[in-house]
Amino acid sequence: MGTIKRKSRKDFFCISSFQALAMFRRLLFYSYLSIYLRHFLGLSVTETTLFGTLPMVLNIVFQTFVWGVISDRFQKRRTLIILGELSAAISTFVVWLLHTIPDGRHAAGYIVILGLTGVEIFWSMSNVGWTAIISDFYSERERTSIQGKLGSIGAIGSFIGIWIGSLAYDGFARYYEGWGFEKGLLFFIASGIMLISTIPIFFIPEGGVKKRKRESTRLSHKTRKVLSYSKPFLVFLLAMVFINFGRNSIALIKSQFLTLDEGFNVSSVRLGYIMNMTSIAIFVTGISIGWLARRLKDGVLLFIGSLLSIVYLLGFVLTKSLVVIYISNFIAGVSQVILFAAAYTYASKLIPPEERGRQFALYNATFFLSWGIAATF
Repeated sequence: MGTIKRKSRKDFFCISSFQALAMFRRLLFYSYLSIYLRHFLGLSVTETTLFGTLPMVLNIVFQTFVWGVISDRFQKRRTLIILGELSAAISTFVVWLLHTIPDGRHAAGYIVILGLTGVEIFWSMSNVGWTAIISDFYSERERTSIQGKLGSIGAIGSFIGIWIGSLAYDGFARYYEGWGFEKGLLFFIASGIMLISTIPIFFIPEGGVKKRKRESTRLSHKTRKVLSYSKPFLVFLLAMVFINFGRNSIALIKSQFLTLDEGFNVSSVRLGYIMNMTSIAIFVTGISIGWLARRLKDGVLLFIGSLLSIVYLLGFVLTKSLVVIYISNFIAGVSQVILFAAAYTYASKLIPPEERGRQFALYNATFFLSWGIAATF
């Protein structure tokens, strides 16, 4: 028993280390990319949202039709995560290199967008492996709590990533707004963190469903293969499309809104403070989500998270006060943890273990596509 507990603690330490590093590089890079494309490279607001739309479409296509299928066929999770992160690290560096070639800034912006679209082919490999492996490791009863804990740990990485990104964006106040992307520093840090994040993954099990278990369930699922996507699961996915597309509709453009001269006109450092309200909320809520999950059903938590998302959006719509913006971003973080943790657990109960790759890819689509498509609309 003691050996099992030690192994469990080691696995959680490894996956939480990966989570912290992943959130660090995502927030460091993407928190300021929209501003760089808009204010430095001169793309329109709609054009800047394409860095979310085009990459996410390709991400979901590859999750669903390539990596999800491979994951289920060979029951490989850890391998997909490692290969995905290593490939994305190299290709992210290449994107920076290519975007320095054109003389025109507008062309450079489109190279960044198209380059990141290509990078998502590899990140989608990591995404589907990561989503499935959590269900492989933990029981239904544990998953909401585990997702909350991972959210809290990830929030620490997010907090540091946003802070460092705000400093690096203008060269630590020594150069100009956009320097961190143009000269490559933010690209280099993101690529380096991807490489480092694979280290803890080498120390966890491969994941997947064992061969004996697959064989024992194969006959029962073979008879209903055509209906492998159950009606409750499809209805749940439809609900998550509406929820995620609504709450993420301003995700890519709110940083531009906050930095407008005609609006709040915040600096990159002040923007970091505002965005880190979400990280603080994720950290606090992630610690308590397990307690909430033991007292409230997943459906109730999803309802609460959706209501909080509406409140967060109304804060941006109705206010002229920066204080309300801070509060709204905090509420956004609370709703994000509740929705993500409850939705993941809800989905995991509806997905057959041997089909986690493909079906979790569809679940991921409701979030990934909302990040870009809703913003472009």
